Amino acid sequence: MNACPLFPQCGGCSLRMLDEEAYRQKKYASFKQIITHINQQDIFFGEPVFIKDGTRRRASFTFSFAKKTLHLGFNGAQSHEIIDRDKCLLLTDRLNKNIPHLRTLLQDLCSEPYIQKKNKKILNQYITSGEVLVSEADNGIDVLFEMPSEPELNHRMIIAEHLAKLDDVIRVSWHKAKASSVETILEKTKPMVKNSEVSVYIPSGTFLQASKEGEQALIGLVKRYLKNKEGKIADLFCGVGTFSYPLSRNLNNKILAIDSSEELLTGFRQSVNRNQIKNIKIESRNLFKYPLDEKELTNIDVVVFDPPRAGAAAQTAQISACLDGPETVIAVSCNPYTFVNDANTLIKGGYTLKEVTMVDQFIYSSHTELVALFEKE
Repeated sequence: MNACPLFPQCGGCSLRMLDEEAYRQKKYASFKQIITHINQQDIFFGEPVFIKDGTRRRASFTFSFAKKTLHLGFNGAQSHEIIDRDKCLLLTDRLNKNIPHLRTLLQDLCSEPYIQKKNKKILNQYITSGEVLVSEADNGIDVLFEMPSEPELNHRMIIAEHLAKLDDVIRVSWHKAKASSVETILEKTKPMVKNSEVSVYIPSGTFLQASKEGEQALIGLVKRYLKNKEGKIADLFCGVGTFSYPLSRNLNNKILAIDSSEELLTGFRQSVNRNQIKNIKIESRNLFKYPLDEKELTNIDVVVFDPPRAGAAAQTAQISACLDGPETVIAVSCNPYTFVNDANTLIKGGYTLKEVTMVDQFIYSSHTELVALFEKE
């Protein structure tokens, strides 16, 4: 076990009190217990994959500013108290190296007033709280501030001055809330990550797999479960194309990649076009409301889906009801509980769960990812 001086006050690692072996046993036992609720007598488990500390490449920090004092860190266990920190054992060295620099930048931003006029009076308003999302691309760190008001010119100048001194930070953006559009304040170069020898552009605030090691494990399992199958493959809830890129390396595959986030798909399209990938077709679609139907599924050989934590109930219902649908379904899930529901729907439609493998990407937490193979005899 890597001891953290902020455990158990910090709410980030609820299981860090256990030594590594005890932790792995507990995590895997809990995972297998959830999977027993699948309506299939014999379930084969692949060798679990455990990701190590110090690999997480994205994090969301909370900050507050009061009485000229900045607090920056994670929320405390079962509380809204901010546990200040300048280092986290989960994060990569590059992210940890830059947390103190972000603290200094935020201190200066929050100390700079918004000047407002009201009834001929000048009022100074300050940034008092918000969030900071940091993501490590291959070529640097992307920073997204969530703040209640748009940065004024003086705030933007502060950001520019700080970035001139920070080699690792390559872009800073802001938005008002998670559902609002993102504005880039300063971009030295476009953040990129490598996927299957393809340089992939990452829009600000993009969801990335928590670690590069975890991403590679998921991709490896999807490819192993695909075996030698090829043809028309639907990559559903595709995001930035995590699975589409490696699947497209086989030119006999035709990939239909679908997601509802136009922001993610814009970056995906740019990367596909820039790399001249001809066998990926990208479509914007809300699969919760408008899943692929029987007519569309009849033309698909393999479905790969990686939904949000809510699962893929509408889509698995359509797959289950399709008499001449895909013979192979590969499920990727970050929520074993909703995966159980999706699995039972597929099994009811004639699919067999051939294997399920746990990927422990969210280290020392109760959250687990998995990849599963279903086949229709």
